[in-house]
Amino acid sequence: MTLIKSISGFRGTIGGEPGNNLTPVDAVELSAAYGMWLLEQNKGKKVVLGRDARLSGKMISSIVANTLVGLGFEILDLGLSTTPTVEVAVPELGAAGGIILTASHNPKQWNALKLLNEKGEFISAAQGKQLLEKIEKKELRFAEVDDLGVYHKAKGWIDKHIDMIMTRPEVNADLVKKAGLKVVVDAVNSTGGLAIPPLLKRLGIEDAELMYCDPTGHFPHNPEPLAENLTEISAKVRALGADLGIVVDPDVDRLCFVMENGEMFGEEYTLVAVSDYLLGLKNGNAVSNLSSTRALRDVCEKHNGRYSASAVGEVNVVDKMKEVNAVIGGEGNGGIIWPELHYGRDALAGIALFLTFLAKEECSMTELKARYPQYYMSKKKLQLTDELDLDSVYAKVAGHFAKEAQSRIDGLKVDLADSWVHLRPSNTEPIVRVYSEALSQEAADKLADDVIALASGN
Repeated sequence: MTLIKSISGFRGTIGGEPGNNLTPVDAVELSAAYGMWLLEQNKGKKVVLGRDARLSGKMISSIVANTLVGLGFEILDLGLSTTPTVEVAVPELGAAGGIILTASHNPKQWNALKLLNEKGEFISAAQGKQLLEKIEKKELRFAEVDDLGVYHKAKGWIDKHIDMIMTRPEVNADLVKKAGLKVVVDAVNSTGGLAIPPLLKRLGIEDAELMYCDPTGHFPHNPEPLAENLTEISAKVRALGADLGIVVDPDVDRLCFVMENGEMFGEEYTLVAVSDYLLGLKNGNAVSNLSSTRALRDVCEKHNGRYSASAVGEVNVVDKMKEVNAVIGGEGNGGIIWPELHYGRDALAGIALFLTFLAKEECSMTELKARYPQYYMSKKKLQLTDELDLDSVYAKVAGHFAKEAQSRIDGLKVDLADSWVHLRPSNTEPIVRVYSEALSQEAADKLADDVIALASGN
């Protein structure tokens, strides 16, 4: 059982002993520390709350809401919602911040508190550090009885979020309707089931087969949207002769597609295709993290834009996007960040943009995928020991590739002519993650294995 307190939020497994798991005691402590930090920011006393459908969500939500009421806050509870819906609601409601209760793609025993600032964006590393210090020092002081806060339900925000997407000129429902697309949806029995069907109706999709769209929190399979977990929807797409399948994770910030042949379009290529569409409409820059596919750089350069890479993590991608005034950005896990809407990964916006692009191009999913440079990624890890520390790993690899382009923004990345390898430490385990990409799976695996052998001294 696990409880992880980090600068990006708090996540853990439900049950067990306080301090070692995400128990009610820990939920009080963590949300109270966030509330104390918000009071110091002096941005007001409204907090937006929302959750995915996982089984522990209602319990944790009640605890968090009432803890913040005990600090004098006005709680605006969206209830079952999506991560991007909470993000857009925070500034629209003039709130001081927001909390999303979701463990994203983690299994059902996990839950988490993800923390937002007044812009509806994840708090920064520096702010997260301040919050962690409050927990360590137990700097908690609750309101007197006359100063207690209040709790309200804030309904209809998924529909409002969809309205915001549909009013954008880049989204063309008439075009999508004319294409007559047949779609299969897997929402893993979470809040995507509340959001995707109405979005598809607004887009003019009349033929949608819904799988696991009842938000019970009983995930029918591992909720991480990877090929090995999506065999059922792949078979369904083929059996029904559908044009594509749509898959999201439990909190609807990751998005992937299944092609008409039942194969994965590729999470990495979700961002590539959406970027191709948007950069074709508006010349500009694109951003992804260092561990994302090189295909985004290729597409950006095709449109005479400039590609930039950030450190891994959504906060870092957003910071870089703001720095270079990017038109589009995101991460290789299917996370689309579209600044015209908000600075957060948004699968609903991604679906609307992708379907508009597919309809506009009048092609199949496999034909669209074939337009892009085909790269293959390998994801491996290297165990650190007393004899093999991080500095020695970096030194060995950097020295071996001394003549190649290198980046130390986040760990060590080496760019080769037709491949790259990225080494970065895990925040939770004594390992180095070794990601590589090349023009074939065999070449990507070999590059990662060779680097691991080099770093290990084998």
